[in-house]
Amino acid sequence: MASEFTGTGDPARSMALLWRGAAEPGPRPGPRPGLDVDRIVSAAVRLADAEGLVALSMRRVAAELGVGAMTLYTHVPGKGELVDLMLDSALAEMYPDERSVVTGGWRARLEAVARANWDLFLRHPWALHVATGRPPLGPGLMRKYELELRAVDGLGLPEVQMDLLVTVVTGFVRGTVGGVQEKADAERVTGITEDQWWAATEPYVAQVFDAERYPTAARVGPVAGEELGAYDPERSFEFGLVRLLDGIGVLVERPSRG
Repeated sequence: MASEFTGTGDPARSMALLWRGAAEPGPRPGPRPGLDVDRIVSAAVRLADAEGLVALSMRRVAAELGVGAMTLYTHVPGKGELVDLMLDSALAEMYPDERSVVTGGWRARLEAVARANWDLFLRHPWALHVATGRPPLGPGLMRKYELELRAVDGLGLPEVQMDLLVTVVTGFVRGTVGGVQEKADAERVTGITEDQWWAATEPYVAQVFDAERYPTAARVGPVAGEELGAYDPERSFEFGLVRLLDGIGVLVERPSRG
């Protein structure tokens, strides 16, 4: 469940801050000011990377920078605008080599899109808990969207299907990568690993499990457990990505009106 939402701040202030670089003609002469928006966003991202969004507040970011909270408000009006800036900053890191999503076959391009989104959430797990129903329309997001659309351009698909295809791939990644953080959170909260948890519960499961009532689970579970062990989100991602691309191949070969 999302713990923060983009678009909760003042839209005009958010847009002005997101596109501040485009509005500035270049660096001004003289010494750089001790505090600016970039430094604030970087500090907020570092804090969220280390402790999650639960730790994020204007006061805490100010403390990380060694300034008073009111000083932050002279640069960023509030937490809503700050979350927009943080997410756009994280998205701007994606695709350092833009060729990965614009060269080669469509399958390789979409795989590059999926892996880039997977890597983003591993670097910044907090981004998974930011709901983007009102996306921060900054340069980082717009570049990401442009490049991901290029990955499916030239396939003869209508524009709506191009957009939906990108959404399907990125949505799949968002759904599977959550398992990585869930495992880490469970170990942190309980103090035991998933393997240790299964080892502790297995004797009790063996006592109460009714193989006659659940015959399919009795057949599949032991085989899957022996090969996969505890839940493996990376394995689910790799398996699902191949199946997803196979399905997309049907659409590419026989475009539909859907």
